[in-house]
Amino acid sequence: MGAGTYSVQISGGGGTQHSLAPPWTRASNYHQVGVPALLLDRALEVCSLSAWTSDLHWDPDPEPLTGLSTSLSGPLALLTALWALGASGVAALRIGAFNIQSFGDSKVSDPACGSVIAQILAGYDVMLVQEVRDPDLSAVYALMEQINSVSKHEYNFVSSEPLGRDQYKEMYLFVYRKDAVSVVETYQYPDPEDAFSREPFVVKFSAPGSGEAPPHAGPAPPAGPAPTPCPHTPAAAKKLVLIPLHAAPHQAVAEIDALYDVYLDVIDKWGTDDMLFLGDFNADCKYVRAQDWAVIRLRSSEVFKWLIPDSADTTVGNSDCAYDRIVLCGARLRSSLKPMSAAVHDFQEELGLDQAQALAISDHFPVEVTFKSH
Repeated sequence: MGAGTYSVQISGGGGTQHSLAPPWTRASNYHQVGVPALLLDRALEVCSLSAWTSDLHWDPDPEPLTGLSTSLSGPLALLTALWALGASGVAALRIGAFNIQSFGDSKVSDPACGSVIAQILAGYDVMLVQEVRDPDLSAVYALMEQINSVSKHEYNFVSSEPLGRDQYKEMYLFVYRKDAVSVVETYQYPDPEDAFSREPFVVKFSAPGSGEAPPHAGPAPPAGPAPTPCPHTPAAAKKLVLIPLHAAPHQAVAEIDALYDVYLDVIDKWGTDDMLFLGDFNADCKYVRAQDWAVIRLRSSEVFKWLIPDSADTTVGNSDCAYDRIVLCGARLRSSLKPMSAAVHDFQEELGLDQAQALAISDHFPVEVTFKSH
C-alpha cells in the first residue's frame, strides 16, 4: 500500500474562548480535602521550573478564572494561579490515544459531539485519533477549527492516508499543540508480511519544538500567522517516535506481536529506540486472552513497559476490557516518564455525561501518559 500523508496548518481563532473544563472541575481528581490532584501536580511542576522561569512569557488571561474568586481562597486559589501559569508553558508533555468511533462529518457537525471532542483533544499536547473515516479531510478541518476556538494554543495535525484491506478504510490522525512539539519525519510502515489491517503510520516528534518542519508533501497550508515560538528551546531538542495501531479485533494477537517488527524497523531506519506504541490494540477480553500474552513479543520482552494495565477498563459501555494501551521503550523515555501518570481518561465522569451521551462520542475512553519535558 503506497505511503501518503497530509499535513495541514490551521490558524488559531477565538483565543479568548475557554470552554475547556479546567482540572479543578474534574470530580475524579479531587482529594477528600477538596484539592484536585492534577492541579497539585501542575503546581509542583511549575515550582520545579525555577531554573528557566525567566524564559517563560506568560500572557495572563483572567477569563477562565472569572467568578472563581468567591469560591476559591487560600491554597486552592494559589494552586489555581499556578496551574494557569503552568498551562502557558510546556512543563510536561501529555500524550493520549483516543478511538473516536466512526469519526467523520456527521460526528464533528453534531454540537453535542463535536464540541466535546474538541474540548477533550485541547487538553493534550499530542493526541492520536483512530477510526477517522474522512478521506477528504473535511471533518478534520472542522475539528481543528473547533479545537483552535477553545484553546489559547494553536494546534496542527498530521495524518495517514486511508488504510485498510478492503473498502472499509480508516486513517490515523495525530493532533498536536504547535508550541509543545513539532513533526520531524513520518513514514508508513511497509508491512512486508501483510500483518496489519491498518499498518502503523510512524511519526517522529521533537519536543519541545525544535523548529523543524515536516519534510513530507501535503496540501499547502492556508495563509495565517507565523507559528508561535516555544517558550523554551533547549540546546538539543528531545525526539520521540509514536507508533499507532488500531488492531483488527480477531487478529489482535498477531498484530500486537507484529509491532515488534515495527520496533526493529524504526531502529534500522531512524537509529532510535525511544518509542511509544499506542492505540486501540483490542488487547483484552475475547480478542487477547491470558494465555495469548506468552506469544506476543511486545509483551514478553523486557525491553517494553506496558503503561495501561490489564485490569483497566477503557470502554464506555457495560463491558470491562483494557482494549486501549500505551507501551513504552527507550532509556530516555523511561527516565522522562512522570510516575503514576498513565491513566484512562474518563470523560463521562469528568463532563457529567450519562452513558448515552458518552456513547454518542465514542465507545472508548482515551488513554494517556505524561512525560517530563525537562
